[in-house]
Amino acid sequence: MKYRPLGSTGMQVSEIGLGSEGLEGKNEAEVKALLETCLECGINFFDLFNPNPETRRNFGKVIASRRKDFIIQGHICTAWRDGQYSRTRDMRLVRPAFESLLKHLGTDYIDVGILHYVDKQADLDVVMNGPVLQYAQELKARGVIRSIGTRTHSAEIALKAVESGYVEVLMFSINPAYDMRPGYDVIEDLGERKNYADDSLQGMDREREWLYQTCAARNIAITVMKAFAGGMLLDAKDSPFEVALTPLQCLHYALTRPAVSSVLAGCISPEQVREVVRYSDCPEAEKDYSVTLSTAPRHSYTGKCMYCGHCAPCTLGIDIALVNKVLDLALSISGDSIPETIRDHYELLEHHASECNACAACETNCPFDVPIIEKMAQAAEAFGK
Repeated sequence: MKYRPLGSTGMQVSEIGLGSEGLEGKNEAEVKALLETCLECGINFFDLFNPNPETRRNFGKVIASRRKDFIIQGHICTAWRDGQYSRTRDMRLVRPAFESLLKHLGTDYIDVGILHYVDKQADLDVVMNGPVLQYAQELKARGVIRSIGTRTHSAEIALKAVESGYVEVLMFSINPAYDMRPGYDVIEDLGERKNYADDSLQGMDREREWLYQTCAARNIAITVMKAFAGGMLLDAKDSPFEVALTPLQCLHYALTRPAVSSVLAGCISPEQVREVVRYSDCPEAEKDYSVTLSTAPRHSYTGKCMYCGHCAPCTLGIDIALVNKVLDLALSISGDSIPETIRDHYELLEHHASECNACAACETNCPFDVPIIEKMAQAAEAFGK
């Protein structure tokens, strides 16, 4: 298992984490088996949105003697009402619901406090301009949560939350279908193939691309949900590309987006956990999504670097995908000068774009027809090296 910084929080999280959907409806023994398999495989990052008291108690029994082995992303604003999940902004419910999370887990802190499910402007206004955010800030000041995050499916809302200055972690849905979304922000619409008509396949959505670059520039961590698009991408009949991707390809796509720290896979069994953690050690060819996407009957990822690394190896050792990622980040920043943090990322590279001899071997390898020589020249001019 490989580990990545969780943005600026100071925490290191496993690049594959566990989503909490698979915990629902399981008994104590089943939850224990699932979580212990995660730990055995090196997973240390867990999302827990579930307000179900039984689910929380079962989770708590596993972490009782090994709390430090778990980095927990817990949610604020989820409550258990009349025997079912409820999203709420009513502080008469929000406070006791979060306090019950601590009680049922048997812990006095949560690593990331996620402001739960903020997809609309009106909802963002309520959360960010009222007692919900104040409560989260109070929890952080007391050390009850170590960092503040939010969960959304909307790139527009995500950007506003990130730009507010309060959010350190963004839980966001990322996969190649959603990244060329046809203008829908509601998750039910994003998951419907019928909403990916021919005229809506317009390549990488600029708003989502800008979101990833903004998070990278501000060192805000993205933790990924919906990496498989609810299974839509795993079945050629449902996929908007009319080809099936594998789970490992979907994981690789998400993990190669800027600012992503971890993908929270919704595994429901120890066997599924073992399958997804193969990602960290499997051959590059097995997780390579580029050829599948670029040869799909329907796709529009042409001319844009997807950071897939298929251009490698460079004859001179340049990490072309990383140079392009840093260049895209630099170009996304407004103003005349590149921030020193981004320039430092570039300077630390072993080889630089100025070393490119225009042999074009990379362009022959690129499945997305990216003008790589042109990009290298652009990077050399931008960074002056």
